[in-house]
Amino acid sequence: MILYELRCTAGHGFEAWFRNSDTYDQQHAAHQISCPICGIGEVSKAPMAPRIAKSREAVPVQNTPAPPQGQLNPEQMRMVMTKIAELNKHIADTCDYVGKDFAEEARKIHYGEVEHREIYGEASPNEAEELREEGIAVASVPWIRRGDS
Repeated sequence: MILYELRCTAGHGFEAWFRNSDTYDQQHAAHQISCPICGIGEVSKAPMAPRIAKSREAVPVQNTPAPPQGQLNPEQMRMVMTKIAELNKHIADTCDYVGKDFAEEARKIHYGEVEHREIYGEASPNEAEELREEGIAVASVPWIRRGDS
């Protein structure tokens, strides 16, 4: 996994994880990446400064190789995936799943056509951007798809 600092054309900065740099390139070319703040799909990599921790004490040298810069070690990856799974479970337990009707249902709730309830579902980056332009708050959440294995 690799972490990139991204920036949309509106100037919002955000981080996103990708399997590798090729995955980022493919998703970027297919316009599958959008700003989680404003929904704009025009994003690019922002310059990143290396994260170097300073210490007053000497740090003992470990014999295990560190993962390449920008990648998580297996324990960190497990922790991230666990937190995402917990968030997914919380959303599934407390919200109504509306599937591909998300944009339509969000509008009905926003404009008072149906009783307010918390929902989640699927929307394209364009649909999410249109909702935000209408003043409807939406957020993109990473979702772990479970298999039958």
